[in-house]
Order: sequence, then C-alpha cells, then structure tokens
Amino acid sequence: MKSVFNRAVAFLLSVIIMLCTLCSCDMLSEVGALFGYGRIKAHFLDVGQGDSIFIELPDGKTMLIDSGENYHGEGILKYIKDRGKSKIDYLVGTHPHTDHIGSMPYIVRNFEIGSIFMPRAGTNTEAYTSLLKAVRRKGLKVTKAAAGLSICDKEDLKIDVVGPKKIDNENLNNCSAVIKITFKSNSFLFTGDAEKAELEELDGDISAKVLKVGHHGSYTSTTKDFLERVKPEIAVISCGKGNDYGHPNKSVLKLLKNSGCEIYRTDKQKTITVTGDGEALSVLTGGEAIR
Repeated sequence: MKSVFNRAVAFLLSVIIMLCTLCSCDMLSEVGALFGYGRIKAHFLDVGQGDSIFIELPDGKTMLIDSGENYHGEGILKYIKDRGKSKIDYLVGTHPHTDHIGSMPYIVRNFEIGSIFMPRAGTNTEAYTSLLKAVRRKGLKVTKAAAGLSICDKEDLKIDVVGPKKIDNENLNNCSAVIKITFKSNSFLFTGDAEKAELEELDGDISAKVLKVGHHGSYTSTTKDFLERVKPEIAVISCGKGNDYGHPNKSVLKLLKNSGCEIYRTDKQKTITVTGDGEALSVLTGGEAIR
C-alpha cells in the first residue's frame, strides 16, 4: 500500500513539473484555481458584536484579522480547519479592544502561526497582556503594524498596512491597523475601529472595491469624504444583532447607500464571504455563526 501511495505522489509531482515546463502562466493559474489558488476569499465571520475576518489568499497562504471576544477562539479555529487550513500565515490584531483580540491568545496557543502584526499601543488591558504572554510562550514575535509596512509584495498580490500613522493612547480605536489587500483588480480595505481622526490621516491610494466598514458602522468612523476616497462597490458591516450601541448608525447606512455600494451586515446575513478571481467579485451570505 505504501509503495502505491509513493508512486502516486511521484506521478503527481511529475505532472506538476511538466506543467511548470510546458504551460503558459494563464494555464497554470487555471490549474491552481482547481486547488483553491488564484482566488481571494474574505470570510467576514459572524462573531456578534466584534470583528474577525479570515482570508484565503490567492497564493495559498492565510490571514486572520481580529478574533472577536474571548469565547470565539474554538469556533474560529474550527471554521478555518473545516476549510482545509492548518496554519495562519499572517495574524493581525487591529487594536487592543477585547471584541477584536479577545480570542487571539487561544488562537496563538492552539494553532500554527506564521507572523503576527499589531500596532504598538500603550495599554495594559487584560486581552492585550494575555495575548503578549501567549506570543512570548510560543517563542513568536510581534511586528509593529504601522503605515508604510508591506506584509506581502508580489506581482499580483500586495498586502499593505496604511494606518495608523501615529498612536493615540487616549483613544485606542485610532490605533487601529488599517490593511489594504490588492489582488490584480480586486482590492479590500479593512479598517478595524479607526475613527475619523485616523481615517483622515491615511495617505496614498486607499481606494478599494470591498470596504470593511469601520467601528461596526458607528457614526464616529465613516464619512462622506472617506467614502469618496475609497469608492467601495461592496461594504461589509460586522456587528451584533440588537447590540446596545445602535450599530450600524442610520446616518452611516444612508452615506453608504448614497455612495452606491452594496451593503452587507453580519447581524442580518451571518458570515459573509467575498470571493475574487482577480477580476470579478461575488458575495455569499448566510454562512455559519461563530458562537
């Protein structure tokens, strides 16, 4: 049985080598797509009143931005494993609030992690200190997430940190790591809980076809000027059903509607998956809730 398996593996490798030698780049992309590569899939997980986005990158690597409250870790890892993934290559904690990094210590302890990125905010919240302890015990390091950092820079795939430009220790929301992912003509902007003060400072091209709306749709974040710079076609709001904060704010929903983008909400449509092939985008709603 073992020799049959080895012969099968050898045959598959020979086919791959032959394809690499003879096929065009376009044909290789099509072959890669059969194995789930050549596409980007952003899963906006329904973690109630919090944020967690799991991203399958077109090069086969994975990224997790935030992790919801401290009771979502097991559900998030199951969701990732159910998609055949055994490692988070890029782990991002946008800022130290528990609805964003609450489950991250559990995830660090119980999963293979590549690189970790967080803004260097001065705080001693329980969630933040627990996460740092988990990182140290596993022998990992945290890379400072700040404007200008490039996480990935390939011909067709770029992952850039576009904010924060500075740390506001009086308002941890304005320490949020803002991430832009570009895959060919597909682009995504993830804003954490960044409020108007941070968003107004973002430099360069922040246009994106898909926008993760800041701060769960709070009126403190999204502005008309910001939307005019981003020009989103799809807006996703992560918030809990019947939450005590009134998220998303009606004024934000009106701004988004007036901008002409499609609006999706985890409180209404559960986990939302946006898939891009480098050109077109598609949206799947009604995914499982992470509880």
